[in-house]
Amino acid sequence: MIRILDLSGGKAFVESRKTNPDSVADVVRPILNAVRDEGDAAVLRYGRQLDGLADQPLRVPPSELAAALDAMPGNVRQAAELAAANIREYAKLQLPREKFEEVAPGRKLGWVVRPLDAVGCYVPSGRYPLPSTLLMTAVLAQTAGVRRICVTSPKPSREILGCARMLGIEEVYRVGGAQAIAAMAFGTETIPRVDRIVGPGNAYVAEAKKLLAGEVGIDFLAGPTEILILAAEGDAKVIAADMLAQAEHDVTASAILITTSEGLAKGVAAQLEEQLRTLSTAEVARASVENSSAIIVVPTMEAGLELSNWIAPEHLSLHDPSLLAHIRNAGTVFLGQNSPESAGDYAAGPSHVLPTGGAARLRGGLSSADFVKLIAVQELSPSALAELVPAITTLARVEGLEAHARSVEVRCTT
Repeated sequence: MIRILDLSGGKAFVESRKTNPDSVADVVRPILNAVRDEGDAAVLRYGRQLDGLADQPLRVPPSELAAALDAMPGNVRQAAELAAANIREYAKLQLPREKFEEVAPGRKLGWVVRPLDAVGCYVPSGRYPLPSTLLMTAVLAQTAGVRRICVTSPKPSREILGCARMLGIEEVYRVGGAQAIAAMAFGTETIPRVDRIVGPGNAYVAEAKKLLAGEVGIDFLAGPTEILILAAEGDAKVIAADMLAQAEHDVTASAILITTSEGLAKGVAAQLEEQLRTLSTAEVARASVENSSAIIVVPTMEAGLELSNWIAPEHLSLHDPSLLAHIRNAGTVFLGQNSPESAGDYAAGPSHVLPTGGAARLRGGLSSADFVKLIAVQELSPSALAELVPAITTLARVEGLEAHARSVEVRCTT
């Protein structure tokens, strides 16, 4: 049975889940060092030890990618094509536009937009192979104009391989965990290094990204997935279904309902038990519900909003769309009872790769803008530079940088 807590108990519960055991880092560091020093040999060793790679090659051959696409059931391919089209449409809207204009006489300022050269997409394929994650990462990179996109996945399913082929991606590697992140960060004989690594993974993947940030660009650190539903009223059956859709991901996944209604809290708790009885993924979902999830009853909706913004959830479901104006922190928001989190996971358009564990205080989800650089451009006429000379030379000399001042003065000496 899910726990029902008051406001103070809810805060304490959320705080208690913020752990990052040192033991994970102790496991990951030797793997990173081995891949950096040994390249393919280490990747293959850990792949066989941890992922059951056996004698398969690291790189999936083109013939296998083509066969996977041919073998995909028609309805699955149609669903993937529709999802990819919606993701691409939304990604186009997110791309920044170039600008270059005269902001003052003779002073032109702006920026150009340039894609990254190479990106690595990590696609989980453990308990649940996730071809949707391939779409939610690679399509964004393609829309941004990234020239080289590679995919790593420890046990890529037919659907993952087929979707890669459908998108025209030729670099797919059978490698997962920390060794995959290290291979893409450092480069090996088989896997060339990339500029940025994106995509969710388990605690070892997240720790590897954390330790290698700076060596390679990353999107963000993603921990256990989570949903927060904020509702003063609603259909208990629908709310419970949304909570279980999140809970079935993993035993550490978190589903939280914040409500002002004790009646709704009890109704949702009862519905969770009712629906778990017939859910095929009940073993995982029940562990999540009982250990990592909660219903929090708050005295006012204002208190609920403050709690939500403090939690900064990965997924936020607002049954009352008018509450959106009060939201400061969330990875993504679903408005109204007809916008389930599952729609965002697969086909609505925005990427389902989102910040977790409170990181939504700092940023939203993965977007096409994460795959481009905004490069500032500036052009000054002689008169525009002359106007700036006093400010430039004064500040340069305050900082003790005489050559900076002289580089301006030499242009303006008549």
